[in-house]
Amino acid sequence: MEMEKVVQMPAAEKPVLWKNKNFMLLFITGLIFSVGGKIYELALPLILYDFTHSSVAMSNMRAIEFLPNLLLAMFIGVLVDRVNKKHWSLWTIGIQSVVLFGLFLALQMGYHSLPLFYVCGFLLMTCSYAFFNARYSMVKQVLPNELLTPANASFSFVTTLIGIMGPAITGFILMLSSLHDGLLLTSVAFFVTFLLLLKLDHKEVVVRKKQHFLEDLKEGWIALRENRRLWLITILVVFINSTSGMVDTMIVFFAKDELRLTTSELGLTLSFAGVGGLAGSSMVSILRRKVKLGKLLGLTTFGSGLGYFILFLAHTPLLLATGLFFEGLFGTISSVCIWTFRQETTPQHLIGRIGGLTGSIFKLGMPIAIVAAGWIAKFSHPGTVFWIAALANVLIFLAYWRSSLWRV
Repeated sequence: MEMEKVVQMPAAEKPVLWKNKNFMLLFITGLIFSVGGKIYELALPLILYDFTHSSVAMSNMRAIEFLPNLLLAMFIGVLVDRVNKKHWSLWTIGIQSVVLFGLFLALQMGYHSLPLFYVCGFLLMTCSYAFFNARYSMVKQVLPNELLTPANASFSFVTTLIGIMGPAITGFILMLSSLHDGLLLTSVAFFVTFLLLLKLDHKEVVVRKKQHFLEDLKEGWIALRENRRLWLITILVVFINSTSGMVDTMIVFFAKDELRLTTSELGLTLSFAGVGGLAGSSMVSILRRKVKLGKLLGLTTFGSGLGYFILFLAHTPLLLATGLFFEGLFGTISSVCIWTFRQETTPQHLIGRIGGLTGSIFKLGMPIAIVAAGWIAKFSHPGTVFWIAALANVLIFLAYWRSSLWRV
């Protein structure tokens, strides 16, 4: 008798992140958006510093930029769940491009006004959050769960890579005829992002809901409270974001006012946060497989506190750069883990609302902490802000260590 031939069926191919057309478009537009955003991020504080030389004005600006997340994120999340996310993204990018161009024209004509900076900062951050909420939702739609961690790590990689390019970008800005020309370049970069997003193949069918807006919001809130682990992580992030916001607000002022760094030296020093973030993005997928999520979040909280303490000790650019490296490293690992866990545990139809609600709660303490940092620096010393943040992170870690999250 002839032996039966055994025909082996080919194993199902594992999905490959970099072969997904929609992900590639989101990745490339994210790259361009990050370059433009980095120019704006470096240029605006320097313009504001030259204009005011005030730690209070700079901290107020930073606080106002976080108000959209605090006040509007939950409502933006409901809207994102109700609308076509591609069209939504195009609107948010287009508005940012127009606002930046308008701010450039105002400065070009010699109009310097703190309220103008505050209003533009609020609008830019509102649209920026709305854009990232929609992209966060689209990533959930176009990728399977097993690719969410590497996808989020890739987006973080882009952001931190641009951070490493800070010195080169700063040098480029200094070559311009004026600092506010950087705002024009950001406006152009956002317009290019707008054109590329038009090519995104995202044919989403939007079902018009009969349910009231507030009922949608309530449904998201109930789902968040029922996801106990995500709820506890959300509370943790309120505290670690507050300390991070205090530190980030004081970095530029401390470097310029205390260490007397030039703009190019400042750009080089800030790039070390990008180096740390790049290392964190490269490590996070491996760490997520080897270390339990609960322990990983606790250890990164303690590690960020270590970075803040080094900043407190910093009396040279090298120590400042070392502290920024640790802040970037542990902050990035923590952020990617939190973003991914939120995506993994949230149903698709709730992703915008959960993202918006947690986004609002995440920033709950930041405006107060940031404004407080400005006043602490005014009446004491910028280094005091770093010491308070370091101590707070250690206390947060000790409380976290005794909680049920440590065992997640």
